[in-house]
Amino acid sequence: MSLRGRFFALSYDRMSARIERAGLHAHREALLAEASGRVLEIGAGTGANLGLYSSEVETLTVTEPESPMLKRLQRRVQEQAPKTTVLRAPAEDLPFEDGTFDTAVSTLVLCGVDDQPRALRELHRVLRPGGKLLFIEHVRSDEPGLARKQDRINGLNHFLVGCDCNRTTLDSIQAAGFEVSQLERTTLAEAPAFVRPLIVGAATARA
Repeated sequence: MSLRGRFFALSYDRMSARIERAGLHAHREALLAEASGRVLEIGAGTGANLGLYSSEVETLTVTEPESPMLKRLQRRVQEQAPKTTVLRAPAEDLPFEDGTFDTAVSTLVLCGVDDQPRALRELHRVLRPGGKLLFIEHVRSDEPGLARKQDRINGLNHFLVGCDCNRTTLDSIQAAGFEVSQLERTTLAEAPAFVRPLIVGAATARA
């Protein structure tokens, strides 16, 4: 268990509070209203999404690979959503049969997975054909100057908080066998400029 992991878990909610108030929570709320059926959320962190799922959700399974985060997640599940199944698992190696879920959710996770293409292939695998991926992810900027800044700072950002700020995540989603059905390009308000470009949307798993 790394010192960085412990610190990140301990401080995550406090560090993200201003960003949540500035619009991220509203994005979560609107997006997760579309979740239905058997739902899987990867990288659930401290459980920021738990209270936002509607009655259209039949079952909710959440995964988290990091032990310090997992402990906080389990406590929040007990308080807010005790019927939720919690598993420790990386997004790149999901312990589920093919076609298990109707909806998959990833919010600010695909920037930090070790192998983004593999994680997305796993999400595609565990979704039924026609199942839906709901995502909120910060991405590489379309503005060349900011994109170059993201490239320059990415190594330091990865070292400090464990995520890459310059990933072309939308391309990866499509390459993994998803058809994007809705997309909003916006910004992560109150975040540092190099992690501000944001995509919010939904994609369907092609057969």
